[in-house]
Amino acid sequence: MSVTPAGRTPAVRLHRAARIEDAVHEVIERRLRQRGWQPVITAYTGYGAPGWARVMARVVLTRRNQVSKRLEKVRGWRSFTTSPVNNAAVQIQIGDRIHETRTDRSGYVDTRVKGDLEPGWGSVRLSTDGAAPVEAPIRVVDPAMKFGVISDIDDTVMVTALPRPLLAAWNTFVLDEHARNAVPGMAVLYERLVTANPGSPVFYLSTGAWNVAPTLSRFLSRHLYPAGPLLLTDWGPTPDRWFRSGREHKRNTLARLSNEFPHIRWLLIGDDGQHDQEIYSEFANAHPDNVAAIAIRRLSATESVLAGAIPGPAGTPETVGSGGKTWFSAPDGAGLWSLIRDSDVA
Repeated sequence: MSVTPAGRTPAVRLHRAARIEDAVHEVIERRLRQRGWQPVITAYTGYGAPGWARVMARVVLTRRNQVSKRLEKVRGWRSFTTSPVNNAAVQIQIGDRIHETRTDRSGYVDTRVKGDLEPGWGSVRLSTDGAAPVEAPIRVVDPAMKFGVISDIDDTVMVTALPRPLLAAWNTFVLDEHARNAVPGMAVLYERLVTANPGSPVFYLSTGAWNVAPTLSRFLSRHLYPAGPLLLTDWGPTPDRWFRSGREHKRNTLARLSNEFPHIRWLLIGDDGQHDQEIYSEFANAHPDNVAAIAIRRLSATESVLAGAIPGPAGTPETVGSGGKTWFSAPDGAGLWSLIRDSDVA
């Protein structure tokens, strides 16, 4: 058994908004603990390869009678009625190794640890004082794998019209998760892609908040999307700015995946309602060896208006786009599959 101490980062001057947020969290955490609230670990699906794993989780306080309570219907706002536990020691057991890290100022754990897991699906065990241990699933990518899928979520697999602020707030905080609609044909498209490429990983990359990860996971499972890690972000102040940048989150995550899996060529799937085309084009130019092709779900005129985008022409898909890569465009999963299956991508 080996013990890896948590890394220490140099002290930095936090942005005023971050300092205010931390002060509020500290007061709330102290009062909730006095009322008997207990810590609970929410484990997110991680990923890795033989020899290492990226582990993601969050430690929050919740009411004693809700620690093990499961709701048949979950409103989005329930995901935000928690208080993060800052600087909590978290033990990560992977095989016979135990690593220790600490939660960040928002209660999150996002760390890469050493350990031997076989390709496929594995798990690590997470524990912290006062909380029941949990298992975090890990998607272990075979080093021989050469193909993978990175998919946007909003308006690509789930109809949300996210860029429109009021509608986004409704979908996130109010709407029953069972009322959310899947984009037609996309689950079948993804299943056909992984069937054609056995063992290929699927990552879901979104600017959504980690708070709604359980809701998104249930949605994807219920609509038969292939299981895979969610790569979300933490809303709110950062150490150096008022709010996190969703575009930078996507750019940084794509660059990270290209470094972690340099031999994989990714099929990038998104929609034309946000900035997916711009971000994917930049990535294809910067990392041409890591892109197999780009597939864009074309929104309808009504969806484009709701998404705050300008409706584009309904012409035929481009054969070659930025970075010299093949681009596919269609309004749904069936249309994209009809284009992809006749190419050498899948």
